[in-house]
Amino acid sequence: MNTKGFIFDLDGVIVDTAKYHYLAWKNLATSLEIPFSEAQNEQLKGVSRVASLHKILTWGAISLSEEAFNATMNKKNEEYLSYISKMTTSEILPDVVRVLDFLKETNQKIALGSASKNARIILDKVALKEYFETIVDGTNVTKAKPDPEVFLNAAEGLQVPPNQCVVFEDSVAGIQAANSAGMISIGIGDKTVLHEADHVFRDFTEMPSEFIKELIKK
Repeated sequence: MNTKGFIFDLDGVIVDTAKYHYLAWKNLATSLEIPFSEAQNEQLKGVSRVASLHKILTWGAISLSEEAFNATMNKKNEEYLSYISKMTTSEILPDVVRVLDFLKETNQKIALGSASKNARIILDKVALKEYFETIVDGTNVTKAKPDPEVFLNAAEGLQVPPNQCVVFEDSVAGIQAANSAGMISIGIGDKTVLHEADHVFRDFTEMPSEFIKELIKK
């Protein structure tokens, strides 16, 4: 059987930490008296912490000094970290472990490609770290998705050419990054939102092992 590189995003693909980001950003926006909706939160998916705060401040037509900006960003991160410190294996999304096990059994190479600076902490909390040969997260990259840097670095870490890599992503920016990298993009979520992906599944429960086998063969 062929060996391919399988690169997983973290938030919304392996675990649902998006809800914790939403709570932390909403509390931050409220403290600045900026209205913040779930629709606006969608626009922050896959976006760096700095860029996310810039967006929120733009929505509220507020400007902060560099010092206040950094303090606000750190406050958000501390609140988010307090949520994820309580995470357990119960928060792994359905059938993620089945897919990871299948990839291990077929000797595929597995990497994580996430904008999160807390990826390693989260993988430890949910006891999945051992599956990943390479972890590329917000501490290793300078350019945010849709720039393909995170996925190209992951492919390099796995020593697999980009055109032999498959990416699982739940954000539009992530799908665009995978496509820019010349990789097979698989959207996890809503078909209407992730229509730029090569394939889309609502979640991993809809993805048969046979489909993964075909991806490996290609």
